[in-house]
Amino acid sequence: MLPEPDTRLCRDLAGDLRDAGFTAEALRDSWGAAADDAIARGLRSPASRGLGDRDDALAVLGRLLVLGMPQDAASVDRALLRAGAEGLARLGLATVDDGRVRPLAVVRPQSYADASGSGQWWIASDLDEAALGGPLPEDHVLGVGGASLTLAGLQLPTPARRGLDIGAGCGIQALRARAHTANVVATDISARALGFTRLNALLNGIDGIEVRLGSLFDPVAGEQFDRIVSNPPFVITPRVADVPAYEYRDGGMVGDDVVAAFVRGVGAHLAPGGVAQLLGNWETRDGVPGLERVQGWVASSSVPLDAWVVERESLDPLSYAELWVRDGGTLAGTPGFARLVDAWLDDFAARGVTEVGFGYLLLRRPAEGAPTLSRYEALHTALAGEGLGAHLAAALDTHDRLAGVDDAGLAASVFVVAPDVTEARHHLPGAEDPTVIELRQGGGFGRALGVDPGLAALVGASDGDLPVGVLVDAIADLLEVDAAALRADLLPRVRELAFTGFLRLAE
Repeated sequence: MLPEPDTRLCRDLAGDLRDAGFTAEALRDSWGAAADDAIARGLRSPASRGLGDRDDALAVLGRLLVLGMPQDAASVDRALLRAGAEGLARLGLATVDDGRVRPLAVVRPQSYADASGSGQWWIASDLDEAALGGPLPEDHVLGVGGASLTLAGLQLPTPARRGLDIGAGCGIQALRARAHTANVVATDISARALGFTRLNALLNGIDGIEVRLGSLFDPVAGEQFDRIVSNPPFVITPRVADVPAYEYRDGGMVGDDVVAAFVRGVGAHLAPGGVAQLLGNWETRDGVPGLERVQGWVASSSVPLDAWVVERESLDPLSYAELWVRDGGTLAGTPGFARLVDAWLDDFAARGVTEVGFGYLLLRRPAEGAPTLSRYEALHTALAGEGLGAHLAAALDTHDRLAGVDDAGLAASVFVVAPDVTEARHHLPGAEDPTVIELRQGGGFGRALGVDPGLAALVGASDGDLPVGVLVDAIADLLEVDAAALRADLLPRVRELAFTGFLRLAE
């Protein structure tokens, strides 16, 4: 467990890191792009080679705090003029012995960007496999990885009063939530994880984050929040002896029960209009698709919820097992790898699991009335880029604005094409008419949609001038088809294009 972080010492360390130019961009420039990418794969020697024999503050801190390599105390004292090597020791980040500073944790700069701007944090967490030279301990506190960055980018960038981060880990989601939420409660079953959350909040000068120890909703019994975010320990782990149960990824339940418990219980802790966002795994079990099982969890919530669930990828049992065995630091060809993989496969086979999906869940307690959003979709494509939080917020706003609008009202509405939308037409050689018309969006989820000439014409004519109904009638005349039939065909698809961000309501 980390010592209680000292506010002044954290401020001194932050000043030292700032003076050293300790940023993600500066470090990447120092040891090179290829070496920087290799760090994420557990290889630190290319970055060390890139620094050579440099002894400036950035190089010393890069070796010590990013690569986890011991350094001379005198060099560290010169790099940290305020905090010094002893300050790192008092914060529980290093030990100092015989003139050498040995790291107990990493402190890595992390850039971020969303609709409101960009910035950078310093995030402390436990030493990784490369620094440890072997598998992780079960109480390991994970740093910022791909999944946590994804969830941070998914958070709605709209103001809220009270926020909750369940399974806070090193605190990255709480920090991100605090940017748009007045106060945040961060919970975890690990006291060490909460120590890192407190430390990272102080290191980055962020107040308004309260930490509480406990599992799932136990620490906030009877309380409600406007925003709830969670990167829960959702990894499906066999409940057998000799399989490591890492706190950062294993919730101690069977299969996907952690995510199911969250979905079923979160509604009672959402204030009216409140939104919960989380990552999760779900199993295709006994022939029932994973997304269908998630839909059942939402339906069994004691509080009716709007739901938008996106499955980003799915893995077969073997691929899933290999992924998470490697994640724990046991590599293929090393002792125990095959045994651990077999444990996963036996567990999946016993429960009839044929596939595991991974994705994002957005759940909302309606401000009033019954739920109006129920969307479960598989989007197994690469993300289009940053700003998904703003995209989700815009989609919810559009849904709410159109939920009470009937077809007559929709026909009277005016739309414009989103600026990131492009159209591609494919012709057979010598053919006058296209065989395929495709709309693509450059932002959001990067959707691609095949459309027919009628819908393509409607989208192309949506420039904020004429209502949908007028455009449909004109297109019906052009195509020489029945206007009423074309309207019945196109209006539901206009709603879909508006929700997914191809079209926007004109102001």
